[in-house]
Amino acid sequence: MRFHDLRHTYASLMFAAGFKPYEVSRYMGHASIATTDGIYAHLYPSDYNEQIARFEAFVAKG
Repeated sequence: MRFHDLRHTYASLMFAAGFKPYEVSRYMGHASIATTDGIYAHLYPSDYNEQIARFEAFVAKG
């Protein structure tokens, strides 16, 4: 296992735990959120379904 594998796992788990991209970026020491988002932000199927449900609930309130 390489050091970057550990960083990748750490950042991915932070996203899975609900951290915002700017929070993960800050903890990872990235100068730009784009770096964090491009490398580490993975959508997990359960997260994707939850996001769609939140969006649908928001639109339904409209």
